[in-house]
Amino acid sequence: MGLELVEVCKNFGTKKAVDKLSISINKPGVYGLLGTNGAGKTTTIRMILGIIKKNSGKITWNGKEVTRENVNFGYMPEERGVYPKTKIYDQLMYFARLKGMNVQDARQAVDYWLKRLEMEEYKDSLAEKLSKGNQQKIQFIISVMNDPELIVLDEPFSGLDPVNTEILKDVMKELIKKKKYIIMSSHQMASIEEFCTDLTILNKGKTVLQGNLEKIKNSYPSEKLEVTSTKNIDDIIKKCELEIIENKDNHYLLKMKDEKQGENLFKELANNEIQISKFEFKKPTLNEIFIEKVG
Repeated sequence: MGLELVEVCKNFGTKKAVDKLSISINKPGVYGLLGTNGAGKTTTIRMILGIIKKNSGKITWNGKEVTRENVNFGYMPEERGVYPKTKIYDQLMYFARLKGMNVQDARQAVDYWLKRLEMEEYKDSLAEKLSKGNQQKIQFIISVMNDPELIVLDEPFSGLDPVNTEILKDVMKELIKKKKYIIMSSHQMASIEEFCTDLTILNKGKTVLQGNLEKIKNSYPSEKLEVTSTKNIDDIIKKCELEIIENKDNHYLLKMKDEKQGENLFKELANNEIQISKFEFKKPTLNEIFIEKVG
C-alpha cells in the first residue's frame, strides 16, 4: 500500500508552510519531491518521518498512521549530521545501535557499507578530517545501514565529485532493485530525471505539478530539434524557417514553431543528400518545466 499523504497542512504561526498536500506512493522506486527554497519540501519530509507534527491531514504507511514503531525508515538530511570530533567507525556503530540493531548486525552493516562506498580507509578518522563529499557518504551510510523500508534522501548528490556520484548512483540502482521506497528531494534536475518515475513540485507550500514524469513531459509539445550533420546546413535551416539556438561543429540545437517545420527540414536534408547522424525532436527538460511552474 505504501505511503499516503491526504490534505496535509502545516503552519508556522501565520505562515502556511504546507497547504493541503496529497501524495500517493503506492509502489517501490524513487519519488521526486521538488520545489524552490522555502517551498515546503523539508517540512513535508519532517512530517512524514514524525520529526514535526502536522496541523491537519493524514499520513499513513501501509494503511497505518506513521510512527517510529511501525515504519523502519532511513533519513539523509541536507544538513551535515555527523559528529566532527568522533571517529567514523565509532559514530556509525552508535547510529546503528540507536536504530535498534544488535552489535553483530551493526558491525556487519558498517563494514559492508564502508567497503561498498570505498570509505574503509577513513574508518578511524575524525569526521572533521573528511571532505564534504566523504561526509556526505557517511551520512548516506547512516540512512541505509539498518535496511529501511522507506528511505528519504535530501540532496543526496550534493558535494560529490563525478567518481563518488557514480558510486552513489550505483547504490541507488541496487536499492531500487531491492524494491525500496525512496523519496528524493534535489535541485539537481538531471538526477531527478534519471531516477524518478513520479514527482510532486511544490511552490509556497502548494502542489503546482504532480504525476508520472514521462507523461508530464509527453504532454508538452516538442519545441526544439537536435541535428548533427557532416557539414554546415545553415542555409537549409534558414530556408525551413527554423531558429538556430546553438551550433557547435555542425551539431545544431534548433527552435521550431511546430513539428511540421522539423519534418520539412528532414525532407530538405534528404533531398540535398546531407548525411546526418542525429535528428531528434526534444521535449522540454524537467528543469525547463520546473522554471515554468515556479517562475
